[in-house]
Amino acid sequence: MTDTAKQDRVLIFDTTLRDGEQSPGATMTHDEKLEIAAMLDEMGVDIIEAGFPIASEGDFAAVSDIAKQTQNAVICGLARAKTLDIDRCWEAVKHARRPRIHTFIGTSPLHRAIPNLSKDEMAEVIHDTVTHARNLCDNVQWSPMDATRTEFDYLCRVIEIAIKAGATTINIPDTVGYTAPKESAALIRRLIETIPGADEVVFATHCHNDLGMATANALAAVDAGARQIECTINGLGERAGNTALEEVVMALKVRNDIMPYRTGIDTTKIMNISRRVAAVSGFPVQYNKAIVGKNAFAHESGIHQDGMLKNAQTFEIMRPEDVGLSETSLVMGKHSGRAALRSKLENLGYTLGDNQLKDVFTRFKELADRKKEVYDDDLIALMRDSSSDEGHGRIQVKFLRVICGTEKPQSADLTLSIDGVDHQVTRTGDGPVDATFNAVKALFPHEARLQLYQVHAVTEGTDAQATVSVRMEENGKIVTGQSSDTDTVVASAKAYVNALNRLLVRREKTRPDDARATV
Repeated sequence: MTDTAKQDRVLIFDTTLRDGEQSPGATMTHDEKLEIAAMLDEMGVDIIEAGFPIASEGDFAAVSDIAKQTQNAVICGLARAKTLDIDRCWEAVKHARRPRIHTFIGTSPLHRAIPNLSKDEMAEVIHDTVTHARNLCDNVQWSPMDATRTEFDYLCRVIEIAIKAGATTINIPDTVGYTAPKESAALIRRLIETIPGADEVVFATHCHNDLGMATANALAAVDAGARQIECTINGLGERAGNTALEEVVMALKVRNDIMPYRTGIDTTKIMNISRRVAAVSGFPVQYNKAIVGKNAFAHESGIHQDGMLKNAQTFEIMRPEDVGLSETSLVMGKHSGRAALRSKLENLGYTLGDNQLKDVFTRFKELADRKKEVYDDDLIALMRDSSSDEGHGRIQVKFLRVICGTEKPQSADLTLSIDGVDHQVTRTGDGPVDATFNAVKALFPHEARLQLYQVHAVTEGTDAQATVSVRMEENGKIVTGQSSDTDTVVASAKAYVNALNRLLVRREKTRPDDARATV
């Protein structure tokens, strides 16, 4: 048995609440951010990048409140290489037991051209801003944005400047997902061997998944000497996303024979936080996603099933329980009581207070009256809807009746509650969903464009719940909405309204034009 306690520790830096939330449409509410931060802290994440305090009042408040509530993790805020950003970041994180300022600037030729700085001018900015951050906080992380496309000599020069100015962590971002594992390892190894003082700081790796190599690049960097991995739950992030926390953590756990490094993550909490992040971000996890996908531990092939029955290790390299997944999918029904529902939800990773259980139990009974059998996935969908904006936003679906068939056009009779006042209208369309969406737009006029409409069944059978996902765009703001119901059209209406409610929240946010950045 390997004694992992003697192995090098790899720090897990989670940026779900910062880089992950920058994924178009993934904006979370204040309370959702606090909830996710608490879950990250509980599962053993070492550093939580809670947000970008200068970006908006909402971001500042979230980072500040997360800093105040977090018990164990370092709380980090992001700041551009500007005194105002750094001061604002410190104001937010200073409440934490263990605060960190993370400041960055783009160092590649393409990024140097944006502020139109010469190499010498940028070097001076780096020295001054890192020094300023260190005067405020003794835990400072510095990132040369687009490091993997920065000239090596210049990269060494500015990293050395940052170290001398007081940076304690040097993060090497593959900002556009350009590098490959062999290059990732070679760069980290060469930087550590070349730069004076490199052995006095922690080197970190931050990889994007544009070429599908984020996890491989991060692990290669660790093998070369990086001791901090920046990642997100479910790989959430801009474009193709970031390194997925669940993938690197489980890779280090399962293949500890060839990657002898340890983390402090309680892996049994992975599935629960994966589901929660998917719910609050509106980004469902693909079925075949490694570790947390619905099919990750599913076996349909006869040969595979036969092997699993004889020995689970035949076709599984880790146990479902290792990531917090219930081994069985027990069926609930309309005769199931409140205690049974609480027990089942706890097995699925949900801990509910009495008031929340009362609300969920009412929804469960309504669902059980419409479905003969309620499966685990139905309950997960129920929890997602219970914790979403549904029923809490300015707009709510009160009544919907559609008339459809072979004769066109179809029609929808809809009543919406808007700011507490009921409004009714009937509209037609090319199908029941189109008619319903036309009715919503008639009652709440808007210019948002529907970018995506997607339906999938939660479970099997003609009485299965349908989960509907919509994505909408208005003036560059992208939002998503989700809802589940045994009636697909009802689910569609609620998902559409859910997205509109999120859009209203986004409208209220203010953000400087250049304060949205990827590191």
